[in-house]
Amino acid sequence: MELNDKVYNQIVQLCDIGNALIEKGQVDKAIESYTEALDLVPLPKNEWETSTWIYTALGDSYFYNGNYELAKSHLYNALNCPDGASNPFILLRLGESLFECGELDKAKEYLLRAYMLEGYKLFFDEDDKYFQLIMDMI
Repeated sequence: MELNDKVYNQIVQLCDIGNALIEKGQVDKAIESYTEALDLVPLPKNEWETSTWIYTALGDSYFYNGNYELAKSHLYNALNCPDGASNPFILLRLGESLFECGELDKAKEYLLRAYMLEGYKLFFDEDDKYFQLIMDMI
């Protein structure tokens, strides 16, 4: 399914604004922009490709804000959207969010899946604690 061009362009514009705000360190304003973009996606949201990257952006933003519960929620949503389950970044950030929520068994599962898809390079710029959690499993 494809969104009509007008709606798609509005979504892209709002996400571009969100991305620019992230680069400026204005995470809360970026979240507002991403949320506005998500509101434009028709129901059911999990059937649209655009939802995959919007939920991912929201999850990533909440992760950097330290709101790991909301990060986890949005990343689970992203996982259930088109191509979400095979996206190494979604798996990584979900694993990290689960780690921060104290859900270590689930964190291991998603971090290991991310590693299996992308290898160590995905973890290179991340805190070592996440890779250390799965080192003995590799």
